[in-house]
Amino acid sequence: MRVNRILLSSALIVVALVLQVSVLARLHLPGAVPDLLLLTVLGLALVYGHVGGALVGFGAGLLADLAPPADHAAGRYALVLCVIGYLAGLAKPENGRLKSATGPMVVVVAAALGTTLLYAGVGALVGDTTARHVGLPSLLFTAALYDLLLAPFVVPGIMALARRAENDPLAETSSAAKSADISSGWLSSGTGLKIGGQRGGLGSLKTKARARTARVGRIKGVKRL
Repeated sequence: MRVNRILLSSALIVVALVLQVSVLARLHLPGAVPDLLLLTVLGLALVYGHVGGALVGFGAGLLADLAPPADHAAGRYALVLCVIGYLAGLAKPENGRLKSATGPMVVVVAAALGTTLLYAGVGALVGDTTARHVGLPSLLFTAALYDLLLAPFVVPGIMALARRAENDPLAETSSAAKSADISSGWLSSGTGLKIGGQRGGLGSLKTKARARTARVGRIKGVKRL
């Protein structure tokens, strides 16, 4: 990963984890806790792709495993977010721009459900039965609901910061070329002349003007006679 990606991802993950532990976890909402860290990983994965999403997810999950008040085995959440970040990165748009909000919302719901299921599944393998006592269906429903409500305020901003940090000159060149094509299309549609053949069009106009002037001169000469 690039240096700017690492710096931006690290800063966003630390801020998201601090807010989740100090604010969201103390709201005592029924069911699951809104996963701000997951939404941060999703926003970065939709810009960086599957490889970057997997790396960011692993780092974010490992930090969450080691940060207090973590009460589970280290590496458990890192594995979950690594898989989720990789899968979310596969949904990265080809041109880097989202046409609608439907795709990211589907990704958020699927990631919330997948994170809860994977976390509970890995916990069952290591002997953690907390999900059974709380109720897995209620955890799935509340996790998807909370993350879906929080996503519009987090994911677009994360994606915008990630794109700005990229500072890709090729993207600017392509956007400038597209704007030039659009402007030429506007000119050609507005004037009815092709941009490539403007010289020929102007030459034909001059020729017609000269022919009209010659005709007028002939008519005047006839009248004088």
